[in-house]
Amino acid sequence: MKMTRRNFLSTSAVAALACGASLTAHAAGSTDENSLNFITDIFKDPTQPGEIEEATAITAEKNAEWYEKLDFSDRRELDNAARGLLDNQEGRVIYNDDGTTAWDLQGYGDLDRDAPDTVNPSLWRNTQLNAKAGLFEVCDGIYQVRGFDMANATFIRTNNGWIIFDVLMCKENMQAAKALMENRFGPLDVKAVLYSHSHVDHFGGAEGAIDRNDVADPSLSIDKQLASGKTVILAPEGFLKHAISENVYAGIAMARRAQYQYGTVLEKGEKGALSIGIGMGQSTGQVSLIAPTYEIGEDVPKLTIDGLEIEFQLTPGTEAPAEMNAYFPKYRALWMAENCTGTLHNLYTLRGAQVRDANDWAKYIIEADQRFCDKTDVVFQSHNWPHWGEEIHEYLLNTAAIYKFIHDQTLHYMNQGYTSNEIAAMISLPDALEKVWYTRQYYGTLPHNAKAIYQKYLGWYDANPVNLDPLPPSDAAKKLVEYLGSTELVLCKAKKDYAKGEYQWVAQITKELVFADPSNQKARNLCADALEQLGYRAESGAWRNAYLMGAAELRNGNLSGRARTANGLTNSMRAMTVSMLLDYIAILTDANAAQNDDLTLNLTVTDENEQFYVTRKNGVLLTYPGENRPDAQASVTCRRLQLFALMTGQQAGQVQISGDATVLKRLLAYASKFEKTFNVIEP
Repeated sequence: MKMTRRNFLSTSAVAALACGASLTAHAAGSTDENSLNFITDIFKDPTQPGEIEEATAITAEKNAEWYEKLDFSDRRELDNAARGLLDNQEGRVIYNDDGTTAWDLQGYGDLDRDAPDTVNPSLWRNTQLNAKAGLFEVCDGIYQVRGFDMANATFIRTNNGWIIFDVLMCKENMQAAKALMENRFGPLDVKAVLYSHSHVDHFGGAEGAIDRNDVADPSLSIDKQLASGKTVILAPEGFLKHAISENVYAGIAMARRAQYQYGTVLEKGEKGALSIGIGMGQSTGQVSLIAPTYEIGEDVPKLTIDGLEIEFQLTPGTEAPAEMNAYFPKYRALWMAENCTGTLHNLYTLRGAQVRDANDWAKYIIEADQRFCDKTDVVFQSHNWPHWGEEIHEYLLNTAAIYKFIHDQTLHYMNQGYTSNEIAAMISLPDALEKVWYTRQYYGTLPHNAKAIYQKYLGWYDANPVNLDPLPPSDAAKKLVEYLGSTELVLCKAKKDYAKGEYQWVAQITKELVFADPSNQKARNLCADALEQLGYRAESGAWRNAYLMGAAELRNGNLSGRARTANGLTNSMRAMTVSMLLDYIAILTDANAAQNDDLTLNLTVTDENEQFYVTRKNGVLLTYPGENRPDAQASVTCRRLQLFALMTGQQAGQVQISGDATVLKRLLAYASKFEKTFNVIEP
């Protein structure tokens, strides 16, 4: 049942009074079941899944307070986001070949009005900026297509053609971005593609920018590649290793978690998904990986591509394990990859990834400031919009400061004995940094970034031995409910706290009821209501999505089957080296199931000219590169993609096997099938 805010307040008051009466009766030994049922049923039929609610009066009031916290009259970021617009594409829809949408900016509705009560006003403003889509001039010779995917596609003119720096996540989006450029500048002769770092939203759309058949031969030296007339693909050192390990090794787990981070089943708009700080969310087209033809190392500080000089700055371990900034002297332009993004970024991303080094991140930004700032007229990057002129030094300084602050203050508190959760609750920015729009918490947040630093230095253990080996969540929840006694009374108290706006606590206590008994729809509904209000208040788009996804799955069950995500994990896996393929076979293997099936084999991969001795003992698969041993039970000779086909259950063609013919089959017999459908908000 839908209520006005006045009705909500009055029923909340009634709920609080009735709950108090029921608890009094319970204390006297005579629980009033009618009162209890009245409380738990007061907003909706508690046996049925709940529906999306309006913002409560408390949420609306908390959101309104943001107009006092931040200076909404400061329009500098609004002006920067709009500067240089050549072709407005707001409301753009990009389609897949099958007619489904790869990208849809229309679904967000009218963003030009004031923030509704269901949205944090700061996030609403960031959404307005990220929704600005089209072709923009960074400076004469450098152009960006923004708002066509989570990231930007950047086009830089060379003497006779173009360089593309980052190629979006999906082929369809990149094709649309390239077409927009060609509509103004004519056919693009792409001399080189540069990947700034090893995250899929920067390399997955490569096939929308270039043809694989036109790519330079990676066996050639970089000078010969550049002279060949083919398209060179450059990336920072370690790119391929990290692109594969992040997107494949833990890819299924990350994909399911990403459904929460990006809100992939949520409706868009004021009660659903909005900006995530670095863009409007995930595109849902075709992903692929065209491997770099050359990885830039410290030994290659500069390159000239078709007459255009580029000076590189490697920044490993910052926003990605392999990342690089670049300076273009001709244009007096500094590319900051994803090290500066117009928002506080993640030191730990909610979908899961390696913790990033905040201290090094700050130092690399300062290094860029020292090396390039006095000869730079514009700073631009792979997300959001550029900064020009007098803003540049301050932009770099404040962005470095935010990561250095979180790093240093977390360690400051750690060394006083505070735990991860305590530090997350304590840490707050200095007043001046708090008001800087381009370091606001739209993607990363102070609390979860502080926890990341704690994890990096001290790990998950808080030194309290009670927490060394805690019960699994469901077991702990069942014991907690047993100690609490009546779940109805717990829900009654939780309703009272909900009426007071204590949404985090309500979510925590009702989560325990759900994990103790997933069929408890009353607990699911109340937990969903609390998560929803937390989502409406969140400044971080990623936190908003996570809260609202949790609410949606509590009400409707596991929604992973409805999630639309980018396709093409298999295409990315095809770029795996032989060593990576063997590692992934080990990851797929259920070691306990295989513990009594020892084996040994020699593997020769003809097209890579590589040999491995592979052994499985006690269920553990180990590989010895560069070796073949005479005592192996079998010898297998194949090409790399034949091994990939075997691993993924495809037809592999003729593979040569000598010795025990069962060994290869047994090697793969204990592989688990990973599905991105596991539960998150319930056991």
